[in-house]
Amino acid sequence: MGKPVILRIRDVYYPVIGAIGVPVNLLAIVILSRGRCGLSKCITRYLVGMAAADLLVVISDPLLRWVGESYFPQSFLHITPVCSLNTVLLSASTHLSVWLTVAFTFDRFVTICCEKLKTKYCTERTAGVVIGTVIVVSCLVSIPWYFIYKPKKIIDGIPWFCGVSWEFFNSVAWGAFDVTDRILTPCIPIFLILLLNALTTWRILVASRVRRRLRGSSNGGNGTDHEMQNRKKSIVLLFSITGSFILLWLTQLVYMVYRRIANVQLYTSYSDPNLITEYISYMLQVLSSCTNTCIYVVTQSQFREEVKKAVKYPLNAIVKIMKP
Repeated sequence: MGKPVILRIRDVYYPVIGAIGVPVNLLAIVILSRGRCGLSKCITRYLVGMAAADLLVVISDPLLRWVGESYFPQSFLHITPVCSLNTVLLSASTHLSVWLTVAFTFDRFVTICCEKLKTKYCTERTAGVVIGTVIVVSCLVSIPWYFIYKPKKIIDGIPWFCGVSWEFFNSVAWGAFDVTDRILTPCIPIFLILLLNALTTWRILVASRVRRRLRGSSNGGNGTDHEMQNRKKSIVLLFSITGSFILLWLTQLVYMVYRRIANVQLYTSYSDPNLITEYISYMLQVLSSCTNTCIYVVTQSQFREEVKKAVKYPLNAIVKIMKP
């Protein structure tokens, strides 16, 4: 009997995500760090931080976990302390990616809706402090995941493979930790992003009406409103990033709630709809770590130009070398 379809899809999907996610996030980090995309230093810091977090997610999940499991079943990646450490890395990088998206959303909310706070909060220094704080907290809340595993085998004194201990399923403390972790990521972030975007949209609509009236009464409505154009570009970037994030995480959030309500504990087979839904939800979640660079290319003209330069540079170098 052949391998179940969902496993065959997984074995192809994750290597592809790894092959795409690593270069596109590295490209985003390099281009954004150069500061030539017409974005403020504050926004650039958040976007670089998000790209670095997404890169870590791609490395720890599709590559080290799934590709390692499928294609390198006897490698050092399956030594118990190593796979336990990778679980901590995956948890920390996922928390970091999600909460930096929230931090970026809040920064844009303050910029548009809080004029007095804007000059103090929306700075490069504040962005650095926020990113540093999110990194520390993400690492701290992820450390307990290291202790949920026990070795399945001991070979020559070396613990191999990661099996979830029975204490994790039967302990009230571990159950509370698991629920808290899932509330922190993604329940609260999705709620905050939706709330902040709703408030930001309302503020923009109100401000747009006021500015149209003022400009209409002062010059008959003629001329270009450069401030509104700049604000529109910022909003397009914000809504594209947060909208993509919510859509790709939504399946996992809905299934997580359903699983709790329906008390789904075990799966009958690889064709079980619940298992397939869980696998698909994870696949969509991981895909969210590869989409931001595409969003920058579509929404930011200066970022597109930098990508073109980055692509042309090695090609031009090869042409020069091959010339007699």
